[in-house]
Amino acid sequence: MIRRNVLRNMGLIPLAFALTACASMETLISAPGVSLRNVTVTNLGFSGQTFLLGFDVVNPNPFPLPVSEVSYGIELDGHAFAKGETAAAFVIPAQGDGEFAINVQLNLLKTAPQLLYVIRDGVRGDIPYALTGELGIDLPLVKPVRFRSTGEIHLQASSSRVAR
Repeated sequence: MIRRNVLRNMGLIPLAFALTACASMETLISAPGVSLRNVTVTNLGFSGQTFLLGFDVVNPNPFPLPVSEVSYGIELDGHAFAKGETAAAFVIPAQGDGEFAINVQLNLLKTAPQLLYVIRDGVRGDIPYALTGELGIDLPLVKPVRFRSTGEIHLQASSSRVAR
């Protein structure tokens, strides 16, 4: 009986180490800083609009962070602009920075008419933004890392694809 209890308790030791490793991995990773670098209007028409969102990422950790997915939510001038998630495959260098971009297709005429005015004004001047989301890190035992930032952005028009 004592021998069976000892053997059963010995089997719990690896589980205890695994749980400790999970808890310590989360505290070892500092959240990267993510900011919205630019919003480029790539197609603007009545049936839909396409935007290229450019992001900057700063990794404060002494090891690279392999990102496997990104989820995000963006508000422009207090109005919900875009949200979603996408698979990603990039690495933020150790104590370095990187960038990534996401294409977003919207229909602002149906979903958020007030944003049409924000976008029109944003091409002329800076507008405030709020960004929230998570980066999925492709490391064992690591949960997605949350980020949040605010700032101002100037919208840019790209090439001749913008309908007038």
